[in-house]
Amino acid sequence: MDAEQLKRLENKETAYIADILNEFNTKNANLLVFDSFHANNQWYALWLAIFGILDDATLAALHTQCLNTVRILTRDEFSLETHFIEPDVNTLLSLARLDGSGDDQDLDLSQLAEPQAAIMTETLKCLCNLVYQNEQCRRQCLRQHALDAVVKRLGNVSTMHSYPSTLEYHDMKLLFLLTALDPSARTRLQIDLNGMTYMTKWLDDKLTDGTTTTTTTTTTCFTDEQLNTIIELLKVMFTVTSTPDKSPNESEIQSLHLTGVLRELLLRFGSLATERERAVVTHAINLLTNITSSCLVELTVKCSNAETETEQATAETETQTETDVPQPAEGAEAAAPAPVAQSTLKCCAQCYERRNVRGLGVLLDFLRAGLNQKDNQASSAELLSPVLTVLVKCARSDRVMRHYLRQEILPPLKDVSQRPEIGNELRNHLCRFLTLPAMILRDLSAELLFVLCKEDVGRMIKYTGYGNAAGLFAKRGVLDCRRIETTEYSSDSEDSDTEEYKQQQQSFNPVLGCVEQPKRNPLEGMSEEQKEYEALQLVNLLDKLHQDGIVQPALIDKDGKAQPVGHILQLRDGLPQQQLDQKRKS
Repeated sequence: MDAEQLKRLENKETAYIADILNEFNTKNANLLVFDSFHANNQWYALWLAIFGILDDATLAALHTQCLNTVRILTRDEFSLETHFIEPDVNTLLSLARLDGSGDDQDLDLSQLAEPQAAIMTETLKCLCNLVYQNEQCRRQCLRQHALDAVVKRLGNVSTMHSYPSTLEYHDMKLLFLLTALDPSARTRLQIDLNGMTYMTKWLDDKLTDGTTTTTTTTTTCFTDEQLNTIIELLKVMFTVTSTPDKSPNESEIQSLHLTGVLRELLLRFGSLATERERAVVTHAINLLTNITSSCLVELTVKCSNAETETEQATAETETQTETDVPQPAEGAEAAAPAPVAQSTLKCCAQCYERRNVRGLGVLLDFLRAGLNQKDNQASSAELLSPVLTVLVKCARSDRVMRHYLRQEILPPLKDVSQRPEIGNELRNHLCRFLTLPAMILRDLSAELLFVLCKEDVGRMIKYTGYGNAAGLFAKRGVLDCRRIETTEYSSDSEDSDTEEYKQQQQSFNPVLGCVEQPKRNPLEGMSEEQKEYEALQLVNLLDKLHQDGIVQPALIDKDGKAQPVGHILQLRDGLPQQQLDQKRKS
């Protein structure tokens, strides 16, 4: 921008302002480096000229273009740090109706004219840039109660029938930036403003408004802009719940309600049909990682038809008993009515033990979709670790959820001809994770499988193989396969061994986790001297690996953990005792 154009802006020559700003905005739409604007203080001169126009109410028709220019200028972090712009930030807060002045208390945002809504939207974009780029601007927004004003809008949203979606989105964007970058904003939002209650209600209302129900189907209809707004809100809620400041009782009440709303959200977008829907589910799962385990039971609800189906099944059984079973002879004891079969308690496709587990099904579908992606290891860990965390918490917190997850992830074994890490089922993927160098995925997968096995070492070996689970066993101190004493799980363990598994059990190799095909004995045909020579060679090779620091021989101590030994031959000293202990266990 040359000096003449800048002079015309400063003098507010209305005949030229629109053309000058349009040219500037088009030319610098993607500008990120402002070195050329630092010469002769051009950045600040342009900034002051633009705000001179914004402060003039008679030039309101030019405000949208001016704000577009301000948005470009707010990308320059250096200039924001070196110039005094506090009055200008107040001007932006006033234009966005976030200054807390009280002038807009009765403003109905649903009745905003399009030019006014455009001005507020552009202003919010500028404020988002300022909050992100400059700490002083961030603090000034909080001092001027911008956080309170956004929450007030959020609280009134249920009374607005057509609140502009662009304003909603940028309100949420500003709220996220304030809470993510300033810890005091998180505390104020949660404690003083009771923001979680407002945000949960807003999310619940949005899900209700975006759902059309007929007699046969339920249709979800959201635009990409609405989905983006929901994503921003979920990010705010995740930030706030990362460091809960409320008392445990208050937090649990809020968490129960929030978990119920998130369950509805998972059901709405569980098809993962588009990238935006997938992003919504991703952020919902991230938020669930902050929910206490005891509240996750709200992910499943009592099946609405379960009681009716049970009563009908009982009545039919009693009727059949009366009509089909012969009456007992006089003096004989009457036969007891037949019990209702467990299968009759399954009243719909998503019913499991009289609970609707469709929400858990969405989590498993999301996990499967993530496992099938061929992304790099870092992005896989970022994508999969939240859903694995939620599944671990679900399995630990509720018996029905653990039973359902075990049925889906660790179904009864039939074909054990292949190693557990080979295949495309959930169990196969998780077993492969057990030997990953990525600690997060490895530990979460091991934890999930171990909890689904009710922390039973023998059952874990059956499903994963001792070799894959050795790292977990070493960490838990159960390398010697001792039983972990715990009261967290119910004792009504059903027999999960199928007939196919029992037929192959004798050939099952617990180290590999599969049936090992017979192999030729490598010592066959050797004399005793040759065997002794090969054994000594093996000892020498192991000792060399030890001396070079490649391997570290160890014995299992009384605590079930590995303890290093000084020499390879020390392993021989403890062999008789280990053999004796193994005989006692077997």
